[in-house]
Amino acid sequence: MGYRDQAQFIKTLEDAGELVRIKEYVNPHLEITEITDRISKQYGPALLFENTGYDFPVLINSMGTEKRMAMALGVEKLDDLAHQIEGLFKTFTSPKNSFIDKLKLLPQLGEVASWMPKQIGGKGACQQVVMKDPDITKLPVLKCWPEDGGPFVTLPVIQTQDPHTGIRNVGLYRMQVFGSTLTGMHWHRHKVSARHFNEYKKLGKKMPVVVTIGGDPAYAYCGTAPLPDGVDEFMLAGFIRKKRVELVKCLTQDMYVPSDVDFVIEGYVDPEEDFILEGPFGDHTGYYSLADYYPRFHITAITHRRDAVYAATIVGIPPQEDAWIGKATERIFLAPIKMTMVPEIVDMVLPVEGVFHNLVIVKIRKEYPGQALKVMNSLWGAGQMMFTKMMVVVDGDVNIHDNAEVARYIGTHVHPAHDIIFSQGPTDVLDHSCSVMAYGGKMGIDATSKLPEELVGRTEDFSKDTKPDVDDVLRTYPEFKAMNISLLDMGVPLAFASMEKNRKGHVREMANLLLERPDFNSVKVLIFMEHTLDVSDIADAVWRFSNNVDPRRDHVMVGDRIAFDGTRKTKEHDGFTRDWPNILASDQETIDRVDSIWDKLGLGPMIPSPSRKYRNQLYRGGAVVTE
Repeated sequence: MGYRDQAQFIKTLEDAGELVRIKEYVNPHLEITEITDRISKQYGPALLFENTGYDFPVLINSMGTEKRMAMALGVEKLDDLAHQIEGLFKTFTSPKNSFIDKLKLLPQLGEVASWMPKQIGGKGACQQVVMKDPDITKLPVLKCWPEDGGPFVTLPVIQTQDPHTGIRNVGLYRMQVFGSTLTGMHWHRHKVSARHFNEYKKLGKKMPVVVTIGGDPAYAYCGTAPLPDGVDEFMLAGFIRKKRVELVKCLTQDMYVPSDVDFVIEGYVDPEEDFILEGPFGDHTGYYSLADYYPRFHITAITHRRDAVYAATIVGIPPQEDAWIGKATERIFLAPIKMTMVPEIVDMVLPVEGVFHNLVIVKIRKEYPGQALKVMNSLWGAGQMMFTKMMVVVDGDVNIHDNAEVARYIGTHVHPAHDIIFSQGPTDVLDHSCSVMAYGGKMGIDATSKLPEELVGRTEDFSKDTKPDVDDVLRTYPEFKAMNISLLDMGVPLAFASMEKNRKGHVREMANLLLERPDFNSVKVLIFMEHTLDVSDIADAVWRFSNNVDPRRDHVMVGDRIAFDGTRKTKEHDGFTRDWPNILASDQETIDRVDSIWDKLGLGPMIPSPSRKYRNQLYRGGAVVTE
């Protein structure tokens, strides 16, 4: 069953030893982020900051592990929800051969009906306190990273509605605070809310918008869920909670909100008004998303519970809390994808290093040649899967939740010249590697076992008996700073090289020189990375590579082998004309301040700041690289 309110969720976490209360004063300006970043990378507890200098505590990292994500959704394991959805699908779509069979559906239909959101009369707990003069600056809104454009509401559940049909959409988009009653409304062009906005613009009407914070954690999750158009996210919340969402009417807008949330922020967006420059913002890619123009949200009322707790999250270099929100979507929506679009899918994983949209691994039951390509094209045409940059398809007994096992399987079954395809299409707005915004290259890798028809015309000159002479490479080519060939010993024919790119065509030139060397015969894939990156850290290398590469543009074929340019792209060396964002790291002052109070936080032995490593990798400039 769902949580009565956020307070019950907090108590459940605390009783399970999954939450730490922090009584020491911590500033929401940068310091909460620095502490949470240390904890989240250790898969540590939820944090309740009780002394923020504001009237409200801050809850963060509440869904920051797979266990807590499952707790938030009221299940033992995330796969439990997938099994429940699969069971419903089978019940309602299986043949009904008799009147008795049809009657058996009535209990399930009644249960489904009990999950539908319901409007109730009167005031809700979320309206116990009404701010006489609404002022969002009285909430402990976080400034997360040093180059952020200001404080941002990071876990707002935002409701809009179609002006023609009244159908509700619930999304989760960041909101930069510009004043007591003004924020930005950061909905991307592909989002349903943006489409609603365009319809209001055609009508010449102001668009009502309401924002809630807190309440049952299922609300925040459902705001991120990739539901089909017209499916009410609060219906999904009802299914997860196994009880309906009760909605009360807002005070100043003709809209309804869950009665049990902690905060309600009511307002409107005027489509006739000029947009406001919003950002930069340290985003889930681990890079800053750069400033751009978005609608202005004008606040007309703020209400809250008497015991309200401000729920927040931070995003940044993985892993962070959002990785587990993404994991929930991966598990929950696997069943509908399998049963309605791509029935041969067995399992699917979005590795945390791929920050959701950069990398997906799909496991299928393979029955005929070319099936992996069919699956790739089906998924690239399916909802938010259209943003996937790199898709790997495997089969057999491989455990796709084991990165090393997947890498070995790919290395064994992929012939780069035959099994890698390139395409192009829509990309995530946050993908900074594309030559133009939101449109770029994609790569599909068929790592399935090949059938006889798929082996026609193949020749291989790969060898497992050679190993690159790294010392010779570093002596011969001073642009190389390091090379990681450790994966070769694990049966993975991939190497990383960090290089200082200093001329046009430099990567292509080096790719040809290295991959034509006899000692590189064991390397099928060579990835070039920034000279500042520690390529011995494979997780970081994969994270940086998947962010920095447009695979269609940035690959080099050398015979049967392939190389990729995972370095930063510049106008001087690459003809790249877009701004390139910096990676995220706390400033030294914040790191030192948190170090100085760590013993007072009740979080155990000192956890060194992850930013100490990443500060050494920062480019010159602020959010935008200038060097």
